[in-house]
This record gives sequence, C-alpha cells and structure tokens, in this order.
Amino acid sequence: MVSNQGSQLHWWLIATAGSLAAAALFCFDPSHFHFYPLCLFHTTTGLLCPGCGSLRALHQLLHGHPMTAFHCNPLLLLSLPFVLWYASARMHRKLKGLPTARMVHPAWFWLFLAVALIFGVVRNLPGEPFVWLRP
Repeated sequence: MVSNQGSQLHWWLIATAGSLAAAALFCFDPSHFHFYPLCLFHTTTGLLCPGCGSLRALHQLLHGHPMTAFHCNPLLLLSLPFVLWYASARMHRKLKGLPTARMVHPAWFWLFLAVALIFGVVRNLPGEPFVWLRP
C-alpha cells in the first residue's frame, strides 16, 4: 500500500506536470507551432474526432477567450467543469484516505461516451446546420 506521503508526492508531480503543460500551451499556440502531436484519426481518415480542436480550445481558454475556445471544441468546453470537479473531488478523497472506487455511477461514463460519439458524427456531417461544430 502507498503511504499518504507517497500519495501526496504523486499528486504534486501530476500538478507540476499539468502546470508545465499549461504553461507550454499558453506560450505556444497550436495553430502556429507544429510540435504538438497530430490527431491520428484525422490524419488517417480526414474526419474530425470528438477531440479535434481541443488544444486550440485550451490555448484560447488559457488566454481568456471562452467563445473562441467554444468555437474550437464545444464538447471540451462543456465537459471541462465536470472533469475538473471529478479530478479535484478524487484528489481530495484520496488525500483524506477515503475510498475513490465508485465516485461516479458507470452510467454517466457511458452517457458521456455516447454524447462524444454523437458529437463526432454530427460535426462531420456535410451541410450548413452543423458547420459551427467544426474547429
């Protein structure tokens, strides 16, 4: 079993790595710097996956442009509060020594997966009604 001190170090390492990644994303716009990883799905098929535009959206969000971030990837922007809540609640429970096994019912995971799949299909449909979903 991992000690509480080791667990805290683990979270500090994750927080430090996340902060460094956010600083890099803040400084280097994914639209202009091409050292970021490419989307394998988009490269292979030419279609947009549900995550396409996420780096650009996070870059815009870090610069305080939520509407531009929404234009880059609406699904990311709408799901970000839930992801942040889950991560912070899990970290809090883990640091307090409380169980973290079933914090969220599996149905919520499957619902999000279904929404992401529908979002990925709809943003690739031809025509005018869904063009706003494309980055």
